[in-house]
Amino acid sequence: MDNMTKQILVTNDDGVYAAGIKASYQSVRDLGHVTVVAPSMQKSGVGRSISIFEPLRINKAGVDGMKAFAVGGTPTDAVILGIFSIMKQMPDLVVSGFNIGENISTDTVTTSGTIGAALEAASYGIPAIAASIQVLDEGDKFDDLRSYEYDFKVGKKIVNSIAKKMLQNGLPSGVDMLNINIPRHATPDTDIQVTRLARKIFRTSVQERHDPRGRPYYWIDGDLIHDAEEGTDVHAVMKCGHISVTPISLDSTARVDFKIIEDFF
Repeated sequence: MDNMTKQILVTNDDGVYAAGIKASYQSVRDLGHVTVVAPSMQKSGVGRSISIFEPLRINKAGVDGMKAFAVGGTPTDAVILGIFSIMKQMPDLVVSGFNIGENISTDTVTTSGTIGAALEAASYGIPAIAASIQVLDEGDKFDDLRSYEYDFKVGKKIVNSIAKKMLQNGLPSGVDMLNINIPRHATPDTDIQVTRLARKIFRTSVQERHDPRGRPYYWIDGDLIHDAEEGTDVHAVMKCGHISVTPISLDSTARVDFKIIEDFF
């Protein structure tokens, strides 16, 4: 493989200045020419949303020697502008992350901007990786992530190894992206497990509060679920402390005999 002929796009949802995107860049910079395009600010939880009612701007950003492009939009916007306006070609690989905070279960796969960016890339047939690290304090997800302190050494090694094989061989038929989640205290000896998505990671709740005028307002909240069925990403990361790699498909069609659905009408 001629590394210099490989084109890699790196993005995230924590913002172009977050510590995790620098680690992602470092993970793959020896595998090809890397272009970094990411939201100009924190955009967690926006899923695969796209800006269609307002124009977008791109600004150059320098982050500890890493040249990047800051997009005033969502992670999906960043992927679209990265491909069609900055690189002006389809990359060979897209890496989204490292997200500060685990992205496991269907709860996060359908809401995470990190995964949304990877899914956007996958929709063009580009092999994609979404990479996230576990946090022990949920508040860490919302802090200033520019100076977030974490040793990404294990994560960078995992992403580099997987990215190298994806550049060489692509993904298996039916797999559009890989969702990688790394426990907080992972070591080089931590087991890696191929998993399926758990149904839930949050016990959803709503807090009602009142402003100084007595009018109610609401916070959507929820405690983390710390275990799920064996074989799921939640069980692997939260219960066992394993690194989870989940193959994801864009095709959300239920695997069911269509005749059963026909009986509904």
